[in-house]
Amino acid sequence: MSNVSKLFAKACEFADKRKNAGLTTPDDIIRIDDISYGPDPVWNLLDVYRPRTAEGPLPVIIDVHGGGWVYGDKYVYQYYCMEMAQHGFAVVNFSYRLAPENVFPASMLDMDAVVRFVLSNADKYGFDLSHVYMVGDSAGAHMTVMYSIMCTDKDYAKVLGVTPPDGFVPSAVVLNCGVYDICEMLKDKGPSVMLLKPLVKDLLGVDELPDPLSPEQDALLCPVKYINSFFPESFVMTAPGDFLVRQPDFLLPVLEREGIKHTFRVYGSEQNKLHHVFHCEIRTPEAKQCNDEEMAFLLNLSK
Repeated sequence: MSNVSKLFAKACEFADKRKNAGLTTPDDIIRIDDISYGPDPVWNLLDVYRPRTAEGPLPVIIDVHGGGWVYGDKYVYQYYCMEMAQHGFAVVNFSYRLAPENVFPASMLDMDAVVRFVLSNADKYGFDLSHVYMVGDSAGAHMTVMYSIMCTDKDYAKVLGVTPPDGFVPSAVVLNCGVYDICEMLKDKGPSVMLLKPLVKDLLGVDELPDPLSPEQDALLCPVKYINSFFPESFVMTAPGDFLVRQPDFLLPVLEREGIKHTFRVYGSEQNKLHHVFHCEIRTPEAKQCNDEEMAFLLNLSK
């Protein structure tokens, strides 16, 4: 792992410990922890959270955590995911293999294995397979966009070496503070590029970013270019203080062009800018507003 990626991971770890300090499992949530979904005994584990009083199949949220592809796991996201479950969902919270120890497409193969787990275990865990949603933030939003395109474009999936279950497409996606076109972002001269380049190198397992990119690298780094009219309905959000605040500028025109239904929200203001993935700090009023609106969006689609 590059020194920049190590510092990034340490900063994320510090912020997450502060964010989750004192939080406990809500009394109204049932959790089933550490379910194996693949061969790796450390990373291929997931949790399922459900409202305690809920009966029968529930709409499903598969949460795809962020962390620059080099950091994060289900333990960091458990409280955020249980908060989503309180709205009436069965939430699947999973860890996936991280770069650079596991370069692309390891994380996407894990994501695909989780989808197959959901489809194969609907009766056991009460999953309503007619409403399977994906929620991703930051790098997790990037992964969610890629996987959704894979589900709707077999040629794209073939280039990236991941084959989703035949006929499966997420019912809708929620994309929080995401990165959608890394190629465009790398053209910037700002400080965010100094962070992004080492993370991308670790993701690809290369010492230098090639120019030009290979077809696989282009499909990985610039997925927004491959979105088609079968892409799922989307809720997209950012905040003025998010270092990825410009990324929706590359995504939204494509959704418009392809006729994809979508909702776009900017939370905060110039006076209260909010930061990257602010919505995970579930005790703040701004996070509550954002998460309530996103869950209402999904519940409305579940009717």
